[in-house]
Amino acid sequence: MPAGSLSPMMQQYREAREAAGDALLLFRMGDFYELFFDDAKTAARTLGLALTSRDKGDDPVPMAGFPHHQLDSYLAKIIAAGHRAAICEQVEDPKQAKGLVKREVTRIVTPGTLTDDALLDPRTSNFLAAIVQPSASKEPASMAGIAWVDVSTGRFYAAEFPTGQIADPLVRIRPAELLVSDDSPPLSTEWTNGISVTRRPAWAFGRTTAIETLTKHFRTRTLEGFGFDADPDAADSLALRAAGAVLNYLTETQKASLAHINKLVHYSSSERLAIDPATRRSLELVATLRDGKREGSLLGVLDRSVTSLGARLLADWLAAPLTNVDAINARIDAVDELVTNASVTTQLRESLRQIYDIQRLLSRVTTGRASPRDLAFVGRTLACLPKVKARLTGRTSALLRDIESRLDLCGEIRGPLEQALVEDCPLTTRDGNFIRPGYRSDVDELRELMAGGKQWMAEYQAAECERTGIANMKVGFNQVFGYYLEVTHANRDKVPPEYIRKQTLKNAERYVTPELKEYEEKVLAAEDKLKQREYELFVELRDMVAAAATRLQATADALAEVDVLAGLAELARSRGYVRPTVVAEPVLDIEFGRHPVLDITEPEGTFVPNDVQCQARSGSEGARCEARGAHVDGDSPLAPRGSLLLITGPNMAGKSTYIRQAALLTLMAQMGSFVPARRATVGVADRIFARVGASDELARGQSTFMVEMTETARILNTATSQSLVILDEIGRGTSTYDGLSLAWSICEYIHDHIGCRTLFATHYHELTDLEEQLPSLRNFNVAVKEWGNEVMFLHQIVPGAADKSYGIHVAQLAGVPRSVNERAREVLELLESQHRSSDCVGNCASNGVFSVGRQAESNGDQCGLAADANQALPRGRSTHWQLTLFGLEEHPLLDEIRATDLDAIEPDEALDLIHSWQQRLAESPIAAKR
Repeated sequence: MPAGSLSPMMQQYREAREAAGDALLLFRMGDFYELFFDDAKTAARTLGLALTSRDKGDDPVPMAGFPHHQLDSYLAKIIAAGHRAAICEQVEDPKQAKGLVKREVTRIVTPGTLTDDALLDPRTSNFLAAIVQPSASKEPASMAGIAWVDVSTGRFYAAEFPTGQIADPLVRIRPAELLVSDDSPPLSTEWTNGISVTRRPAWAFGRTTAIETLTKHFRTRTLEGFGFDADPDAADSLALRAAGAVLNYLTETQKASLAHINKLVHYSSSERLAIDPATRRSLELVATLRDGKREGSLLGVLDRSVTSLGARLLADWLAAPLTNVDAINARIDAVDELVTNASVTTQLRESLRQIYDIQRLLSRVTTGRASPRDLAFVGRTLACLPKVKARLTGRTSALLRDIESRLDLCGEIRGPLEQALVEDCPLTTRDGNFIRPGYRSDVDELRELMAGGKQWMAEYQAAECERTGIANMKVGFNQVFGYYLEVTHANRDKVPPEYIRKQTLKNAERYVTPELKEYEEKVLAAEDKLKQREYELFVELRDMVAAAATRLQATADALAEVDVLAGLAELARSRGYVRPTVVAEPVLDIEFGRHPVLDITEPEGTFVPNDVQCQARSGSEGARCEARGAHVDGDSPLAPRGSLLLITGPNMAGKSTYIRQAALLTLMAQMGSFVPARRATVGVADRIFARVGASDELARGQSTFMVEMTETARILNTATSQSLVILDEIGRGTSTYDGLSLAWSICEYIHDHIGCRTLFATHYHELTDLEEQLPSLRNFNVAVKEWGNEVMFLHQIVPGAADKSYGIHVAQLAGVPRSVNERAREVLELLESQHRSSDCVGNCASNGVFSVGRQAESNGDQCGLAADANQALPRGRSTHWQLTLFGLEEHPLLDEIRATDLDAIEPDEALDLIHSWQQRLAESPIAAKR
């Protein structure tokens, strides 16, 4: 439609449309938000709105809309559908407007800029992040800058990370939206999985623009006070550029004060335990692998917080545990004191239950979007602070004392809020009636005038009924005619001539009189003045709270911290957790350790605890690691020492649970929590690695095995002697020989070159021979009891190597048809029987175990391997028959025996030959291995 032919309303819409960019424009028209043109079609399709049209005729304009009070619900749908929304509001009172009501885009809502409670999970942070990748010509290619902010709480961070490890912080932060430059290269899907990516102009990421934006916002001359280097060539230049891009985007989209973002924290990754994305998934730290839910994850188990403030902080602590021993022990000291003082903790948690989400309340206050109810909640929160502070007074732990000192009671704010606001405040200021009687005399006077006017109306109605003789006459009110007198048709003849008829109904007539209109104007004027005066007082209160935002945020942070500590104490007391001893040395000494999730989800008393003791040492001594199995009838003896625990045993017996348990308890200790064990000494790890389970990433063109090897490569290339590594079934994603060879060499590399604490679970029983070759590797297995074909998994970790995998038993438990299991047992018995023979080559196929089409594969996999490989990978020494991958090596004497012509020698010569063969066979190293 040509611009010249548009109505003034549609011209106004076009201007707002340009300001909205690529967002859906929600154009306020009276009590509705309307969408037009392509936006209307998109909304009709994704939101289920009815598609209608405006200016019906030759060129109708598509239109769709919804009532203004349903904005939050439709915003949630718009964001969930992957769109952005620009909200265009009426910015002047229609009653006072001269001509067309003025409208402006007041904010643009995106996944990373949500502030409304209805659009947010109270227990989860909602981060907006930006990333600056180095340019080849200027910055060191090894680093990248990241900044992230939660607009709903004001927390703002910036940091630098190695380019190859960008996925680690992004998965930890889990931003809802990621800002990148227009000229940046395509991002890895590992970085952006599930994240909304927004391209921004390259200038928004420039250093000069960033410094100007940040210093202007924080009202500082430099950023050195926040811990950033003033040198433009400094490493943190990239982090500042990302932070500037974030703040620039917020200014553009929020179009409101961002005073609650009052500091930029220089995040130090060196002070946090590094956890890569694969490890976070494998350990199910914040969501389960099966359905991605919080319930069933470690976070779901640990969260005993009673406020949303605490729930979000706990998630932060779990996502980034500490590595500083003193800082860790400060948290543990606080938890310990709260565990010891159960009554104090109970009272403290009861007081905290009355706390509202003051962080997000402050966000709405400072951006001008708070309601009277929001301010009332701030006041109620402040009213709870004296009780919380009293519970913390006199505590002995340094952290609890520090929290108590940071709790600012803000009495000068609490007083006016309590005095001004009624108990049950409305959600909007337009409803009025939220200022308490007695707070302001002018408000009371206007209310009395309104009440007097209504009393006058009642008296006027009674007087008119008596004067006219119309007993059932009544006074009413509507928005069109104001106050009126309603008379039924039966009494129409009694209506005085001075009544002015305004409306005819089916059974009555409505009239007005000059006297009635005069009083109506007085009453309505008083009502309008009252609403305006209440709004002015509301703004005063809102500005008062906004001015104290920094103090209130510090108090909110302290409340969140004490809630987390009290929640961890409650968990420890209720579940029988113990205080871990956290030290700098790379040790892991757990007695009666339990898996924190299964300990709760499994029936009470059914989980079997296990012990592990490890200590990695550098230098000529190598590393050592001790492990002992679960206790049944008292303490079991210590097994031989080693740094790498190789754990074999059946499926479903608990190998994966055991190794995950070691990692989770280490992580819990480093975040400052008690642990489910009888005793625990945990040496701080710099990184935790977990390669567990099978998955593929077809979108990236990576098979299950490629993903497995990529994650393993990351471990081998980045682990240090201070790390903790758990590996489960490495090498199972490829052919048998390839997988075993890789698993073998990986064990050797970790043992010889890294020397860190490692738990390696495997079904490759051939690896157990490494115990003789690697001084610091020791074998352990999961104990099993057998009765005929019945098996009981004891879930106990004991010294030694397993002799079976019991896969057929597990298949039976899983419901595999009985005939399949019976046939599998027949095949297994045949394979084991034939494998005992030295001349097994070809027997497997010739006896019909495998089809002709698989003969080559079966011969190779089951019975043949080169002699040199066999010498490099010696077979297991188990006295039970566990089918090995390697066929028996053919002795060189066999060729000599085959070549001997028995008919051409004498009996004495034959006896001498036999004696010689026996002698040589006894001295053979191959024979010795048998």
